Amino acid sequence: MHGPWNKAVHGSVENIEHHCYGRNMMDGHPAEFIRANTELAAPPLVPEIDLHLATEVVPLWRKTEEELQLEGVPPPYWAFAWAGGQALARYVLDHRETVATRAVLDLGTGSGLVAISAAKAGARSVLAADVDNFAAAAIALNCWANGVSCVTRRPAAECPAVARRGEKIEITTDDVIGHRCAWDVILVGDMCYERPLAERMLQWLSQCARVGTKVFLGDPGRTYFPESGTVRLATYRVPTSRELEDREIRETSVFRLAPLNGA
Repeated sequence: MHGPWNKAVHGSVENIEHHCYGRNMMDGHPAEFIRANTELAAPPLVPEIDLHLATEVVPLWRKTEEELQLEGVPPPYWAFAWAGGQALARYVLDHRETVATRAVLDLGTGSGLVAISAAKAGARSVLAADVDNFAAAAIALNCWANGVSCVTRRPAAECPAVARRGEKIEITTDDVIGHRCAWDVILVGDMCYERPLAERMLQWLSQCARVGTKVFLGDPGRTYFPESGTVRLATYRVPTSRELEDREIRETSVFRLAPLNGA
């Protein structure tokens, strides 16, 4: 999935530390880049949450992928509230029993929208996982903007599989696909845009579902979303941009993944 840069879809440090530990995520190049190239805005379908987003009024919206590479910035998926993530976040906030008192993984969290929604809906703990260091910094800033406590995880070898007690959101850049399924719920927003990733991810998610983990996916009809093995739970009309999605409204559904027999 690429952002609109190529029109293709596939307070004080002391106050910040009070809400979000792991100070390195709040300082340095990624955080500075995010502050300079985004503005706080609420996604249309989730107006109760503010995110650092690229909008038409900030330079990031118009930068090409080549320009970003020269600045040392990977494609900024974290800077957009994708339709699948918005729908899943809306569903979680409207159906709090989905995550309440449970250990939750938000896989491919991007901006952290779904993770923050799960925390606000009463999840016992949330692990927000994204392999992009810029996404990790964005999640930390977005947690702060929404008054949600978070902590940055050390390398996997030094940490348990789920978020530590006492922090609502734990941020990791580990690739957790293939790890032992230690979560009660896995949330996946808009991740079926690339075939190798989708196949690898869906195989693992099906194995997780088979051992009792509840897996929920938000998807607006991406090319590699599974044709079977899911149950549609809700559908939303998500306002979006023609530059981002080639249309102004994207019909997007939330699904429950069924276990893979024989996995």
